[in-house]
Amino acid sequence: MSDTSHLPEYALEAIDLRKTYGGTKKAPPKEALKGVTLRVPRGSIFGLLGPNGAGKSTFINIFAGLVNKTSGTVKTWGIDIDKDSRAARAAIGVVPQEINMDVFFTPYETLELMAGFYGVPKAERRTEELLEAVGLSDKRNAYVRQLSGGMKRRLLVAKAMVHTPPILVLDEPTAGVDIELRRQLWDYVRELHARGTTIVLTTHYLEEAQELCDEIAIVDQGQVVACEPKEQLLKRMDKKTLVIDPVDALNAVPAEFAAYDAEIRAGGALAITYRQGQQSVAEMIETFRGSGGRIDDLRTEEPDLEDVFLALTYNREEGA
Repeated sequence: MSDTSHLPEYALEAIDLRKTYGGTKKAPPKEALKGVTLRVPRGSIFGLLGPNGAGKSTFINIFAGLVNKTSGTVKTWGIDIDKDSRAARAAIGVVPQEINMDVFFTPYETLELMAGFYGVPKAERRTEELLEAVGLSDKRNAYVRQLSGGMKRRLLVAKAMVHTPPILVLDEPTAGVDIELRRQLWDYVRELHARGTTIVLTTHYLEEAQELCDEIAIVDQGQVVACEPKEQLLKRMDKKTLVIDPVDALNAVPAEFAAYDAEIRAGGALAITYRQGQQSVAEMIETFRGSGGRIDDLRTEEPDLEDVFLALTYNREEGA
């Protein structure tokens, strides 16, 4: 077993991080990050979620050296960016949301050029290995402009890995990508993680975060509103839904369920949302039978990450 005692506890660490964009005569200054304290454990697949304009990209771009912070402490792989910005940037690879590459280079040339920028000696370059890993070996000599959108996105992942950084940040990696390619990228992310790479994922696809991440932070209006292991975050929503499929489809909620949070779904099923410990499934089933209904099938549904996300962000808006 390899010794990891010399490695940092956190891959990324921000303490009271603030960023204010300067105002103009027409618009006041905008505070994009409002004292964010967030730590990404080394070796995790960490999800960073939030609505548009929440501050996710600003947060990432500060670590990548693309945006200057206003104040606060920022460390990448244990390296303070104020003390050694070059080493800090070398510890991170960022896959941007926008596809931005020279379309007249080939994938092979693109990776070789990027490796040169990072000072990777020719003998240590992994260009062929990376092209193979992202499924672009057969396109190594094609021009980037000839690649499909999905291929270009995979090339961005390879481009971010040319210097073998211990941290890979994926900013909306599967935006506009079909389901099959999304699954392929997920598999590659898991493979990188298995090799020891810390993955930070921002995404609008809540399914993606729920599928991949083991810890999730939710950012809203420049602040962290939650940061917990995924399973713990899901437990915040103690509501479940009992779905009863009756033998005879229902057109309306039975009067016996007037006091319940119940609705009729497509196909005539009765869906009852309840809090665990406050209402009994057995009692609801008996109430349904007492209304004269006959049960064909029934099931319970757990809350998903989208329910948690909406509850946390929209509840804040209502309380603002």
